[in-house]
Amino acid sequence: MNKDNCFQLGHIAKVHGLHGEVGIVLDVDYPEDYEDLKHVFVEQKSRLVPFFLEHFVWQHSNKVLAKFEDYDTVEAAAPLVGSGLFLPLSQLEELPEDQYYYHELIGFEVLDEVLGSIGEVKVIYDLETQDLMGVDHQGKEVLIPIQDGIVMRVDKVAKKVYCQLPTGLLDIYLED
Repeated sequence: MNKDNCFQLGHIAKVHGLHGEVGIVLDVDYPEDYEDLKHVFVEQKSRLVPFFLEHFVWQHSNKVLAKFEDYDTVEAAAPLVGSGLFLPLSQLEELPEDQYYYHELIGFEVLDEVLGSIGEVKVIYDLETQDLMGVDHQGKEVLIPIQDGIVMRVDKVAKKVYCQLPTGLLDIYLED
């Protein structure tokens, strides 16, 4: 499976118990939507490898207890800790016209109400404290927060993100 055709579901956070179970942290808005999973792709050495699940039990919030087939000991499961979990993009729910997934913004043009074209979204940083768009502006990466009041609207058809950037944000990145 090609990583470009997938979205990251979460990551393996720790080994749980003595029989190869792992604790997983999901990075999705509705973790309960994934409780019937039969398989996932686990990132290993920059490749996505299919893993079949014996169980995938939603515990609370965004935490899951999982057991992969043929991983029956702590020693077998331990090397998986820290690995990303992925699913094909085709498994994402279709969103209404006015909603979007962050990964869809890559390649979109960012336009500011005052400054005009800022540049193209190259990467999305999904951080615990804040989500950011990494935008190429005059050869430099500018980080734009993805939040109400800054991102005004997204036109998926035209591939444009309309923003109202905070005064001075670009200046910070353009200083030498």
